[in-house]
Amino acid sequence: MIALLTIFATSFVVAFSGAMMPGPLMTATIGESARSGPWVGPKMIAGHALLEVGLLFALFFGLAPLFKNELFFIIIALIGGVIMLWMAQSMFRSIPKLAIKTESPSAKGMNVYLSGILMSLANPYWIIWWATIGLGYVLVSGELGFAGIAFFFAGHILGDLVWYSAISFAVGKGRRFFSNRTYRTLVGACAVFLAVFAVWLVTKGIDRWVNL
Repeated sequence: MIALLTIFATSFVVAFSGAMMPGPLMTATIGESARSGPWVGPKMIAGHALLEVGLLFALFFGLAPLFKNELFFIIIALIGGVIMLWMAQSMFRSIPKLAIKTESPSAKGMNVYLSGILMSLANPYWIIWWATIGLGYVLVSGELGFAGIAFFFAGHILGDLVWYSAISFAVGKGRRFFSNRTYRTLVGACAVFLAVFAVWLVTKGIDRWVNL
């Protein structure tokens, strides 16, 4: 149970590495929240979660034979760790310029749940995240069976939900509860955690390589 809770907690925090960075989904959430209120964020994430459930099943069942291959795990761990380090330093570099812009354009006229799916697909960062960090997490949590995958996904989606709900609430309520300084501080903390996790993943990959 401790291992499952660890997967849940770390996937919750790592989820912010993808959720916090500006992109189509955040842009649509901010724009629509300014017009329709604070419940836009959770609705967007509901659509986003539906897309990711399908992706997770495709990864878990489509790549199941590869999960038992040590070399495949090592390659994903090393590549994923290096890309996470790159993402962390990119986040650090972006901090001075980060700002919540309420005048951002939105997916006006589009079903909010559908928008959550389409805006996710439109973000190349989302694809990169799942091809590296997400896949690495699926491999690690998959070692604990379906329960591991379930705890990973629960933590991941909860992280997305918390972040986008906070953004939607802040914008929908006139940004009285969320400042740019708070945003930058959270991104910085997330970058630190991401860098630490990246080092752990690379170390795990190297350790398996040595013992291959």
